[in-house]
Amino acid sequence: MDKKALYHSIEWIITIAACVYLVYRLVNYDGYPALWETLRSMGWQQWLAIILCVALMPVNMLLEAWRWKTLIPMSWGEAQRQVYYSKLAGLITPWRLGEYPARALLMDQRLTTNEALTGLTTNDERPSTNPALWSQVLSMGAVGSATMTAAIVLAGTVALAFSPAVLALVGDSYLYALTAAVLALGIVYLLMPRALKKYASVNSELLIRSTLQSFVRLLCWCIQLALVLWALDSFNFQHSIFNLFIYYLLVTITPNVPVAEVGIRGAWAIAVFGSMNAALAGVLLWVINTLLPCLIGPILRKKQ
Repeated sequence: MDKKALYHSIEWIITIAACVYLVYRLVNYDGYPALWETLRSMGWQQWLAIILCVALMPVNMLLEAWRWKTLIPMSWGEAQRQVYYSKLAGLITPWRLGEYPARALLMDQRLTTNEALTGLTTNDERPSTNPALWSQVLSMGAVGSATMTAAIVLAGTVALAFSPAVLALVGDSYLYALTAAVLALGIVYLLMPRALKKYASVNSELLIRSTLQSFVRLLCWCIQLALVLWALDSFNFQHSIFNLFIYYLLVTITPNVPVAEVGIRGAWAIAVFGSMNAALAGVLLWVINTLLPCLIGPILRKKQ
């Protein structure tokens, strides 16, 4: 089997495995009665909030494409195609480790000279067969993950200072873990440019720009979560603004794998927002921001 056929087979394996997993999760989800009852009792204002949340899903993915094309120059269309399809690979791999290899897999030979990676590809060389390109994609993937995590941790840490009730809930042990995470991120930011210089061009300007873009994407997540929580009568704008950022902090720092992700998000939602409906909000938001892109990903995928 040549490399082209191998990569084509891997893409389909990822797609089929992710679809099987999604069907499994949907079939075995035991909260449908409560979810249907909640949805049935909502008024038109609440349904409008859900519709707005769904409408923000493409914005969320566009922001991720913006972050990705900042790290590796490419067209908007190519960046969108990669981030949608990589959702499938992230869904079936621990800690979403498969997202960036999936993006490398989909690097298209039709990238123009200006969009190609300088010194790595030519117009008639297939990027995905180039080891140097894979090294750069995975290196920039590490940068993207670090900056997104840093944005979540920094915003969540600041928010904790304004939420004494949640601060008491998480306890000192979590604060120690959070302190360790902040220190680790600081070390990563300092060492990353030198550690990755063999594979990618990373500097402080790129790190700052990617971090600011990550803050924008985090804000989009928080707006979506606020809309769903309000639709399910689980959000108080006066007391819960900071809790939105804290929720994403807790979800990020808590070790998890995709198989348990829905349960973990639901548990933290109940703890932070104090309502059983908040768990349903976590499930709905997972459907909107994870399930929908996974369904769209194969549609956007072009034949190689």
